[in-house]
Amino acid sequence: MKGSGGLKSLFVAVLASALTVFAVQNHTAVTIRVLVWQLAGMSLAAVILLSAAAGIVLVGVPLWIDRWRLRTRLRALEAKVVAAADTARADHGGVGDVGAPP
Repeated sequence: MKGSGGLKSLFVAVLASALTVFAVQNHTAVTIRVLVWQLAGMSLAAVILLSAAAGIVLVGVPLWIDRWRLRTRLRALEAKVVAAADTARADHGGVGDVGAPP
């Protein structure tokens, strides 16, 4: 669906804007605790934006890898189809369409 690229971009822009407005309005200093580790005085906006960025990376990288694999597989299959069509054309003497009645 190549036509939906503008709609996807608009959705991402609106979502990013909403996240940014939310983060900027919540700039209070907070203490972050993870098990025994503690970080005091960090801005809540920074925590929100860093969490969103980490989520995008954790979800986006595996999706990008899958998409890359699928594109590679598609190119290989397209090359096989072209090779099969060339072979079929050569078997028929290169005349007419393959599979068309004589």
